[in-house]
Amino acid sequence: MIAAYFRYLSRARDEHSLHSPFLYALYTEVIRAKRSPKKVFAPIRAARKQLRRSQQRITITDLGAGSKVNPSRQRTISDIARNSQKSARFGQLLFRLVQRFQATTVVDLGTSLGLTTAYMAEATRPYGGRVITFEGCAETAAVARQNFEQLGQENVTVIVGNLDETLATGIASLGPVDFVFFDANHRYDPTVRYFETCLHHIHNDTVFVFDDIHWSAEMEQAWAYIKKHPSVTVTVDLFWIGLVFFRREQPGEDFTLRF
Repeated sequence: MIAAYFRYLSRARDEHSLHSPFLYALYTEVIRAKRSPKKVFAPIRAARKQLRRSQQRITITDLGAGSKVNPSRQRTISDIARNSQKSARFGQLLFRLVQRFQATTVVDLGTSLGLTTAYMAEATRPYGGRVITFEGCAETAAVARQNFEQLGQENVTVIVGNLDETLATGIASLGPVDFVFFDANHRYDPTVRYFETCLHHIHNDTVFVFDDIHWSAEMEQAWAYIKKHPSVTVTVDLFWIGLVFFRREQPGEDFTLRF
């Protein structure tokens, strides 16, 4: 990822390179926003601290590419919280994105302990939205459910099982989806497969967010495939994550922006 990061830095631009009003506002007001509603995030921060102190051991069922930090199946919740969870910075970015587009139906592929899911669930509260989150590991999902309960997030539905078996049926009854966060199997074939499954449920203003687009050569290949897909009009590479838009009124272009 070091080489990929230097390539990203050489290409990344700021708001001065953006001529589209839509992208300029998104970048300055959402991606690079300097203020966040700290009181809203306080319960999630407290939950993160609690998880980082937990020495409870669980058995991981990993159906994806695995962890680069700790490949062991027996892991403490503290270890998962420290090494496998997205940082608060990215959770808050997802919160702002969900609120920006007023997403009422959010799909989350890869629940883990539920912290990132919690940010998106919190973002949908003002307009009665919901999050449907998919997790392959039953024991991890059980911890996530406890966190959602502790946070009072009754708008989260957890679906447990292999995404290859649960995704298509799990979203079939949702109708059009507004926002999808892809953070499950970090390999080329599954990423493309899940992307194409979710494509059946998009509308003009749907937003897809892909995690770890430069995590491996396979993920970079998947990101390249997604950018070239005829359904996609605009993509934004923030190195750690990639944003995908389907807005037909938007001229097609790929952006690499600083975050």
